[in-house]
Amino acid sequence: MKTLALLFSLFFVCPLSLWSQSASELLPKLSEALSEGKDSYAVSLFRQSASANMEQTEMFYWTNVDKNSAVAPKLANEMATLYKKKRNYDKAYLFYREYLQYSPEDVSALVACAEMEMMRGKEADAVKTYEKVLMLDADNLQANIYLGNYYYLQAENVKKKLEEDFKKISSPTRMQYARYRNGLSDVFTGSYSKAKKYLQRVLQLFPSTEAGKTLEKIKKVELELK
Repeated sequence: MKTLALLFSLFFVCPLSLWSQSASELLPKLSEALSEGKDSYAVSLFRQSASANMEQTEMFYWTNVDKNSAVAPKLANEMATLYKKKRNYDKAYLFYREYLQYSPEDVSALVACAEMEMMRGKEADAVKTYEKVLMLDADNLQANIYLGNYYYLQAENVKKKLEEDFKKISSPTRMQYARYRNGLSDVFTGSYSKAKKYLQRVLQLFPSTEAGKTLEKIKKVELELK
C-alpha cells in the first residue's frame, strides 16, 4: 500500500508527460514553478531538464535562478551530482564549490568535492578539503584513508630520493652521513607520522587489511631509524 501511495503521489506531482519533454519545454515550466515558490516541483523539473540537456539547464541556472533563493543550493547540488555521474569532473567540481558557498560545513559535499579535486589531479587541494572534513567529522573514513595513503606515498618518495642521492656518494663523510640520517628522521617525524596517525584512525573505524600493511611498513622504517 505504501508503494502504491508513493507512486500515486509521484504521478500527481510529476505527470508522466513531463518525463518525455525536452529541456526547452521544461524550462518555462521551471521558471513558473520558481516564481510561484513551488520549490520541490521546481527541483523535479530542473532534474528532468538536466537529464534532457545538461548544457541548456546549466545556462538556465546561471542566468535565471535567484542565487539568494532557498532553492538555489538544491539546484546547484543537483547539477554537481549529475555531472559527477557523467564523469565530467571539472563541471561537478564547479557546482560542488557553488553548493558549498551555501553550506560550507556539509561533510558529504566536502567529501564529494575532494573526490573531484583528486580526479582532476589536484591532490594538494584534495588534502586541504579532506583536512577540513576531519575538522568537522574526525571519524570520516574516506578522509582518513585518503590522507593516510597520501602522506605515506609522499614520505616514500622523499625517502627514496634521499637514499638514491646518498648512494651516489662513493665515500660519504661523517657530516654527509649525519645529514642523510637527519633527512630520514625529518621525513619520519613529518609525513610518515601523519600517515601513521590517519591510518591508525582507519583501523579504529574499519578492519582494513591494507591500512594494517602500510602501518607495518611505517613501523619497519621507524625501527631502521633507531
